[in-house]
Amino acid sequence: MASEKEGGYIHIYCGNGKGKTTTGMGLCLRAAGYGYKVLIYQFMKDNETSERKALAHVPGITLAEGLPQEKFSFRMTEEEKKSRKKYYEEQFRAITGKAVREDYDVLFCDELVYAIRAGLFDEALLLDFLATKPDKLEVIMTGRDPSPRLIEAANYVSEIRKIKHPFDEGLPARKGIEK
Repeated sequence: MASEKEGGYIHIYCGNGKGKTTTGMGLCLRAAGYGYKVLIYQFMKDNETSERKALAHVPGITLAEGLPQEKFSFRMTEEEKKSRKKYYEEQFRAITGKAVREDYDVLFCDELVYAIRAGLFDEALLLDFLATKPDKLEVIMTGRDPSPRLIEAANYVSEIRKIKHPFDEGLPARKGIEK
């Protein structure tokens, strides 16, 4: 029997291929086009991504501010990782609180799965929120290697698999395409 539920699903876009963030942002754009209220926060990224610049002009989309500069977790010291974990968990509480208080329809937590995998976010905090979130709130997350518990909590899990990528040839990320 088909579900009567119209919203409130949990999406994960994961894998080692290019396009996880692009897929999540595309869903946010689609939701905003329908008139939904969308809140986006990007973990592990600064406020200068190309998609932010474009989506900032779309009615119905709110971009929560992150850090002005960010670096890959493997370049962080243990002290920086500890500080970043505290920061990300505080940010998560703030954005989920905003999503609930202000009655958002969609919450996109870009690279949250990666932050968990990198030890920069406590997965239990996310799982607790997902278990108690408003019924109508659609939640989108991206990153590599979600845990079995996170996969179980999700309604959609799509893996984007790399077959070939210019990075493998030593080519850097290009503005407007990979960043």
